[in-house]
Amino acid sequence: MTFTIQPIRVATGFDEEGMMVLDEDQRLVAVLVRLLDGNEVAPGQWYLEAGFGRIDGINHPTFSNLDRAQDWISQRLA
Repeated sequence: MTFTIQPIRVATGFDEEGMMVLDEDQRLVAVLVRLLDGNEVAPGQWYLEAGFGRIDGINHPTFSNLDRAQDWISQRLA
């Protein structure tokens, strides 16, 4: 599955970098946020801030990079 990744600003209260993940039909399937380096739980990791469709309601994991996040999303949507 191919995704389009578009940068966005996410109003989490920490001014974190975010990415919208769109599927092949340009539907929003997820919003990922890169946690700040000062984050106590997962510094520098990508966090699933929101999932939609088959990703909605699943736990909100963290990923070491965007490739791993896309792999995880792809598995859930397969």
